[in-house]
Amino acid sequence: MSTVTKRDLNQRTTDVLAQVAEVGEVIVTERGEPRWRVSAYRGQDNALARAERQGRYVPPASKRVPWPEIVDGPRYASEDVDALLDEMKGEH
Repeated sequence: MSTVTKRDLNQRTTDVLAQVAEVGEVIVTERGEPRWRVSAYRGQDNALARAERQGRYVPPASKRVPWPEIVDGPRYASEDVDALLDEMKGEH
């Protein structure tokens, strides 16, 4: 994420806004501390688009990955699975 100083925003507003348009969001600092967030207007975002923009959601890959031919790992019998589930449930 890009950062600029309050002074840069004041003296180079056009450059900073161009940077916002390019990267989407810029943090403005005052005395080295982040104080404000300037972001580009995107109209009516839905919740998923906002989460993606804020970095809280990553969309799935557009290219599907095939399932592996051979799956490695332990093999469990149904008794083992039952015992594991009983252990997970515990005494309630």
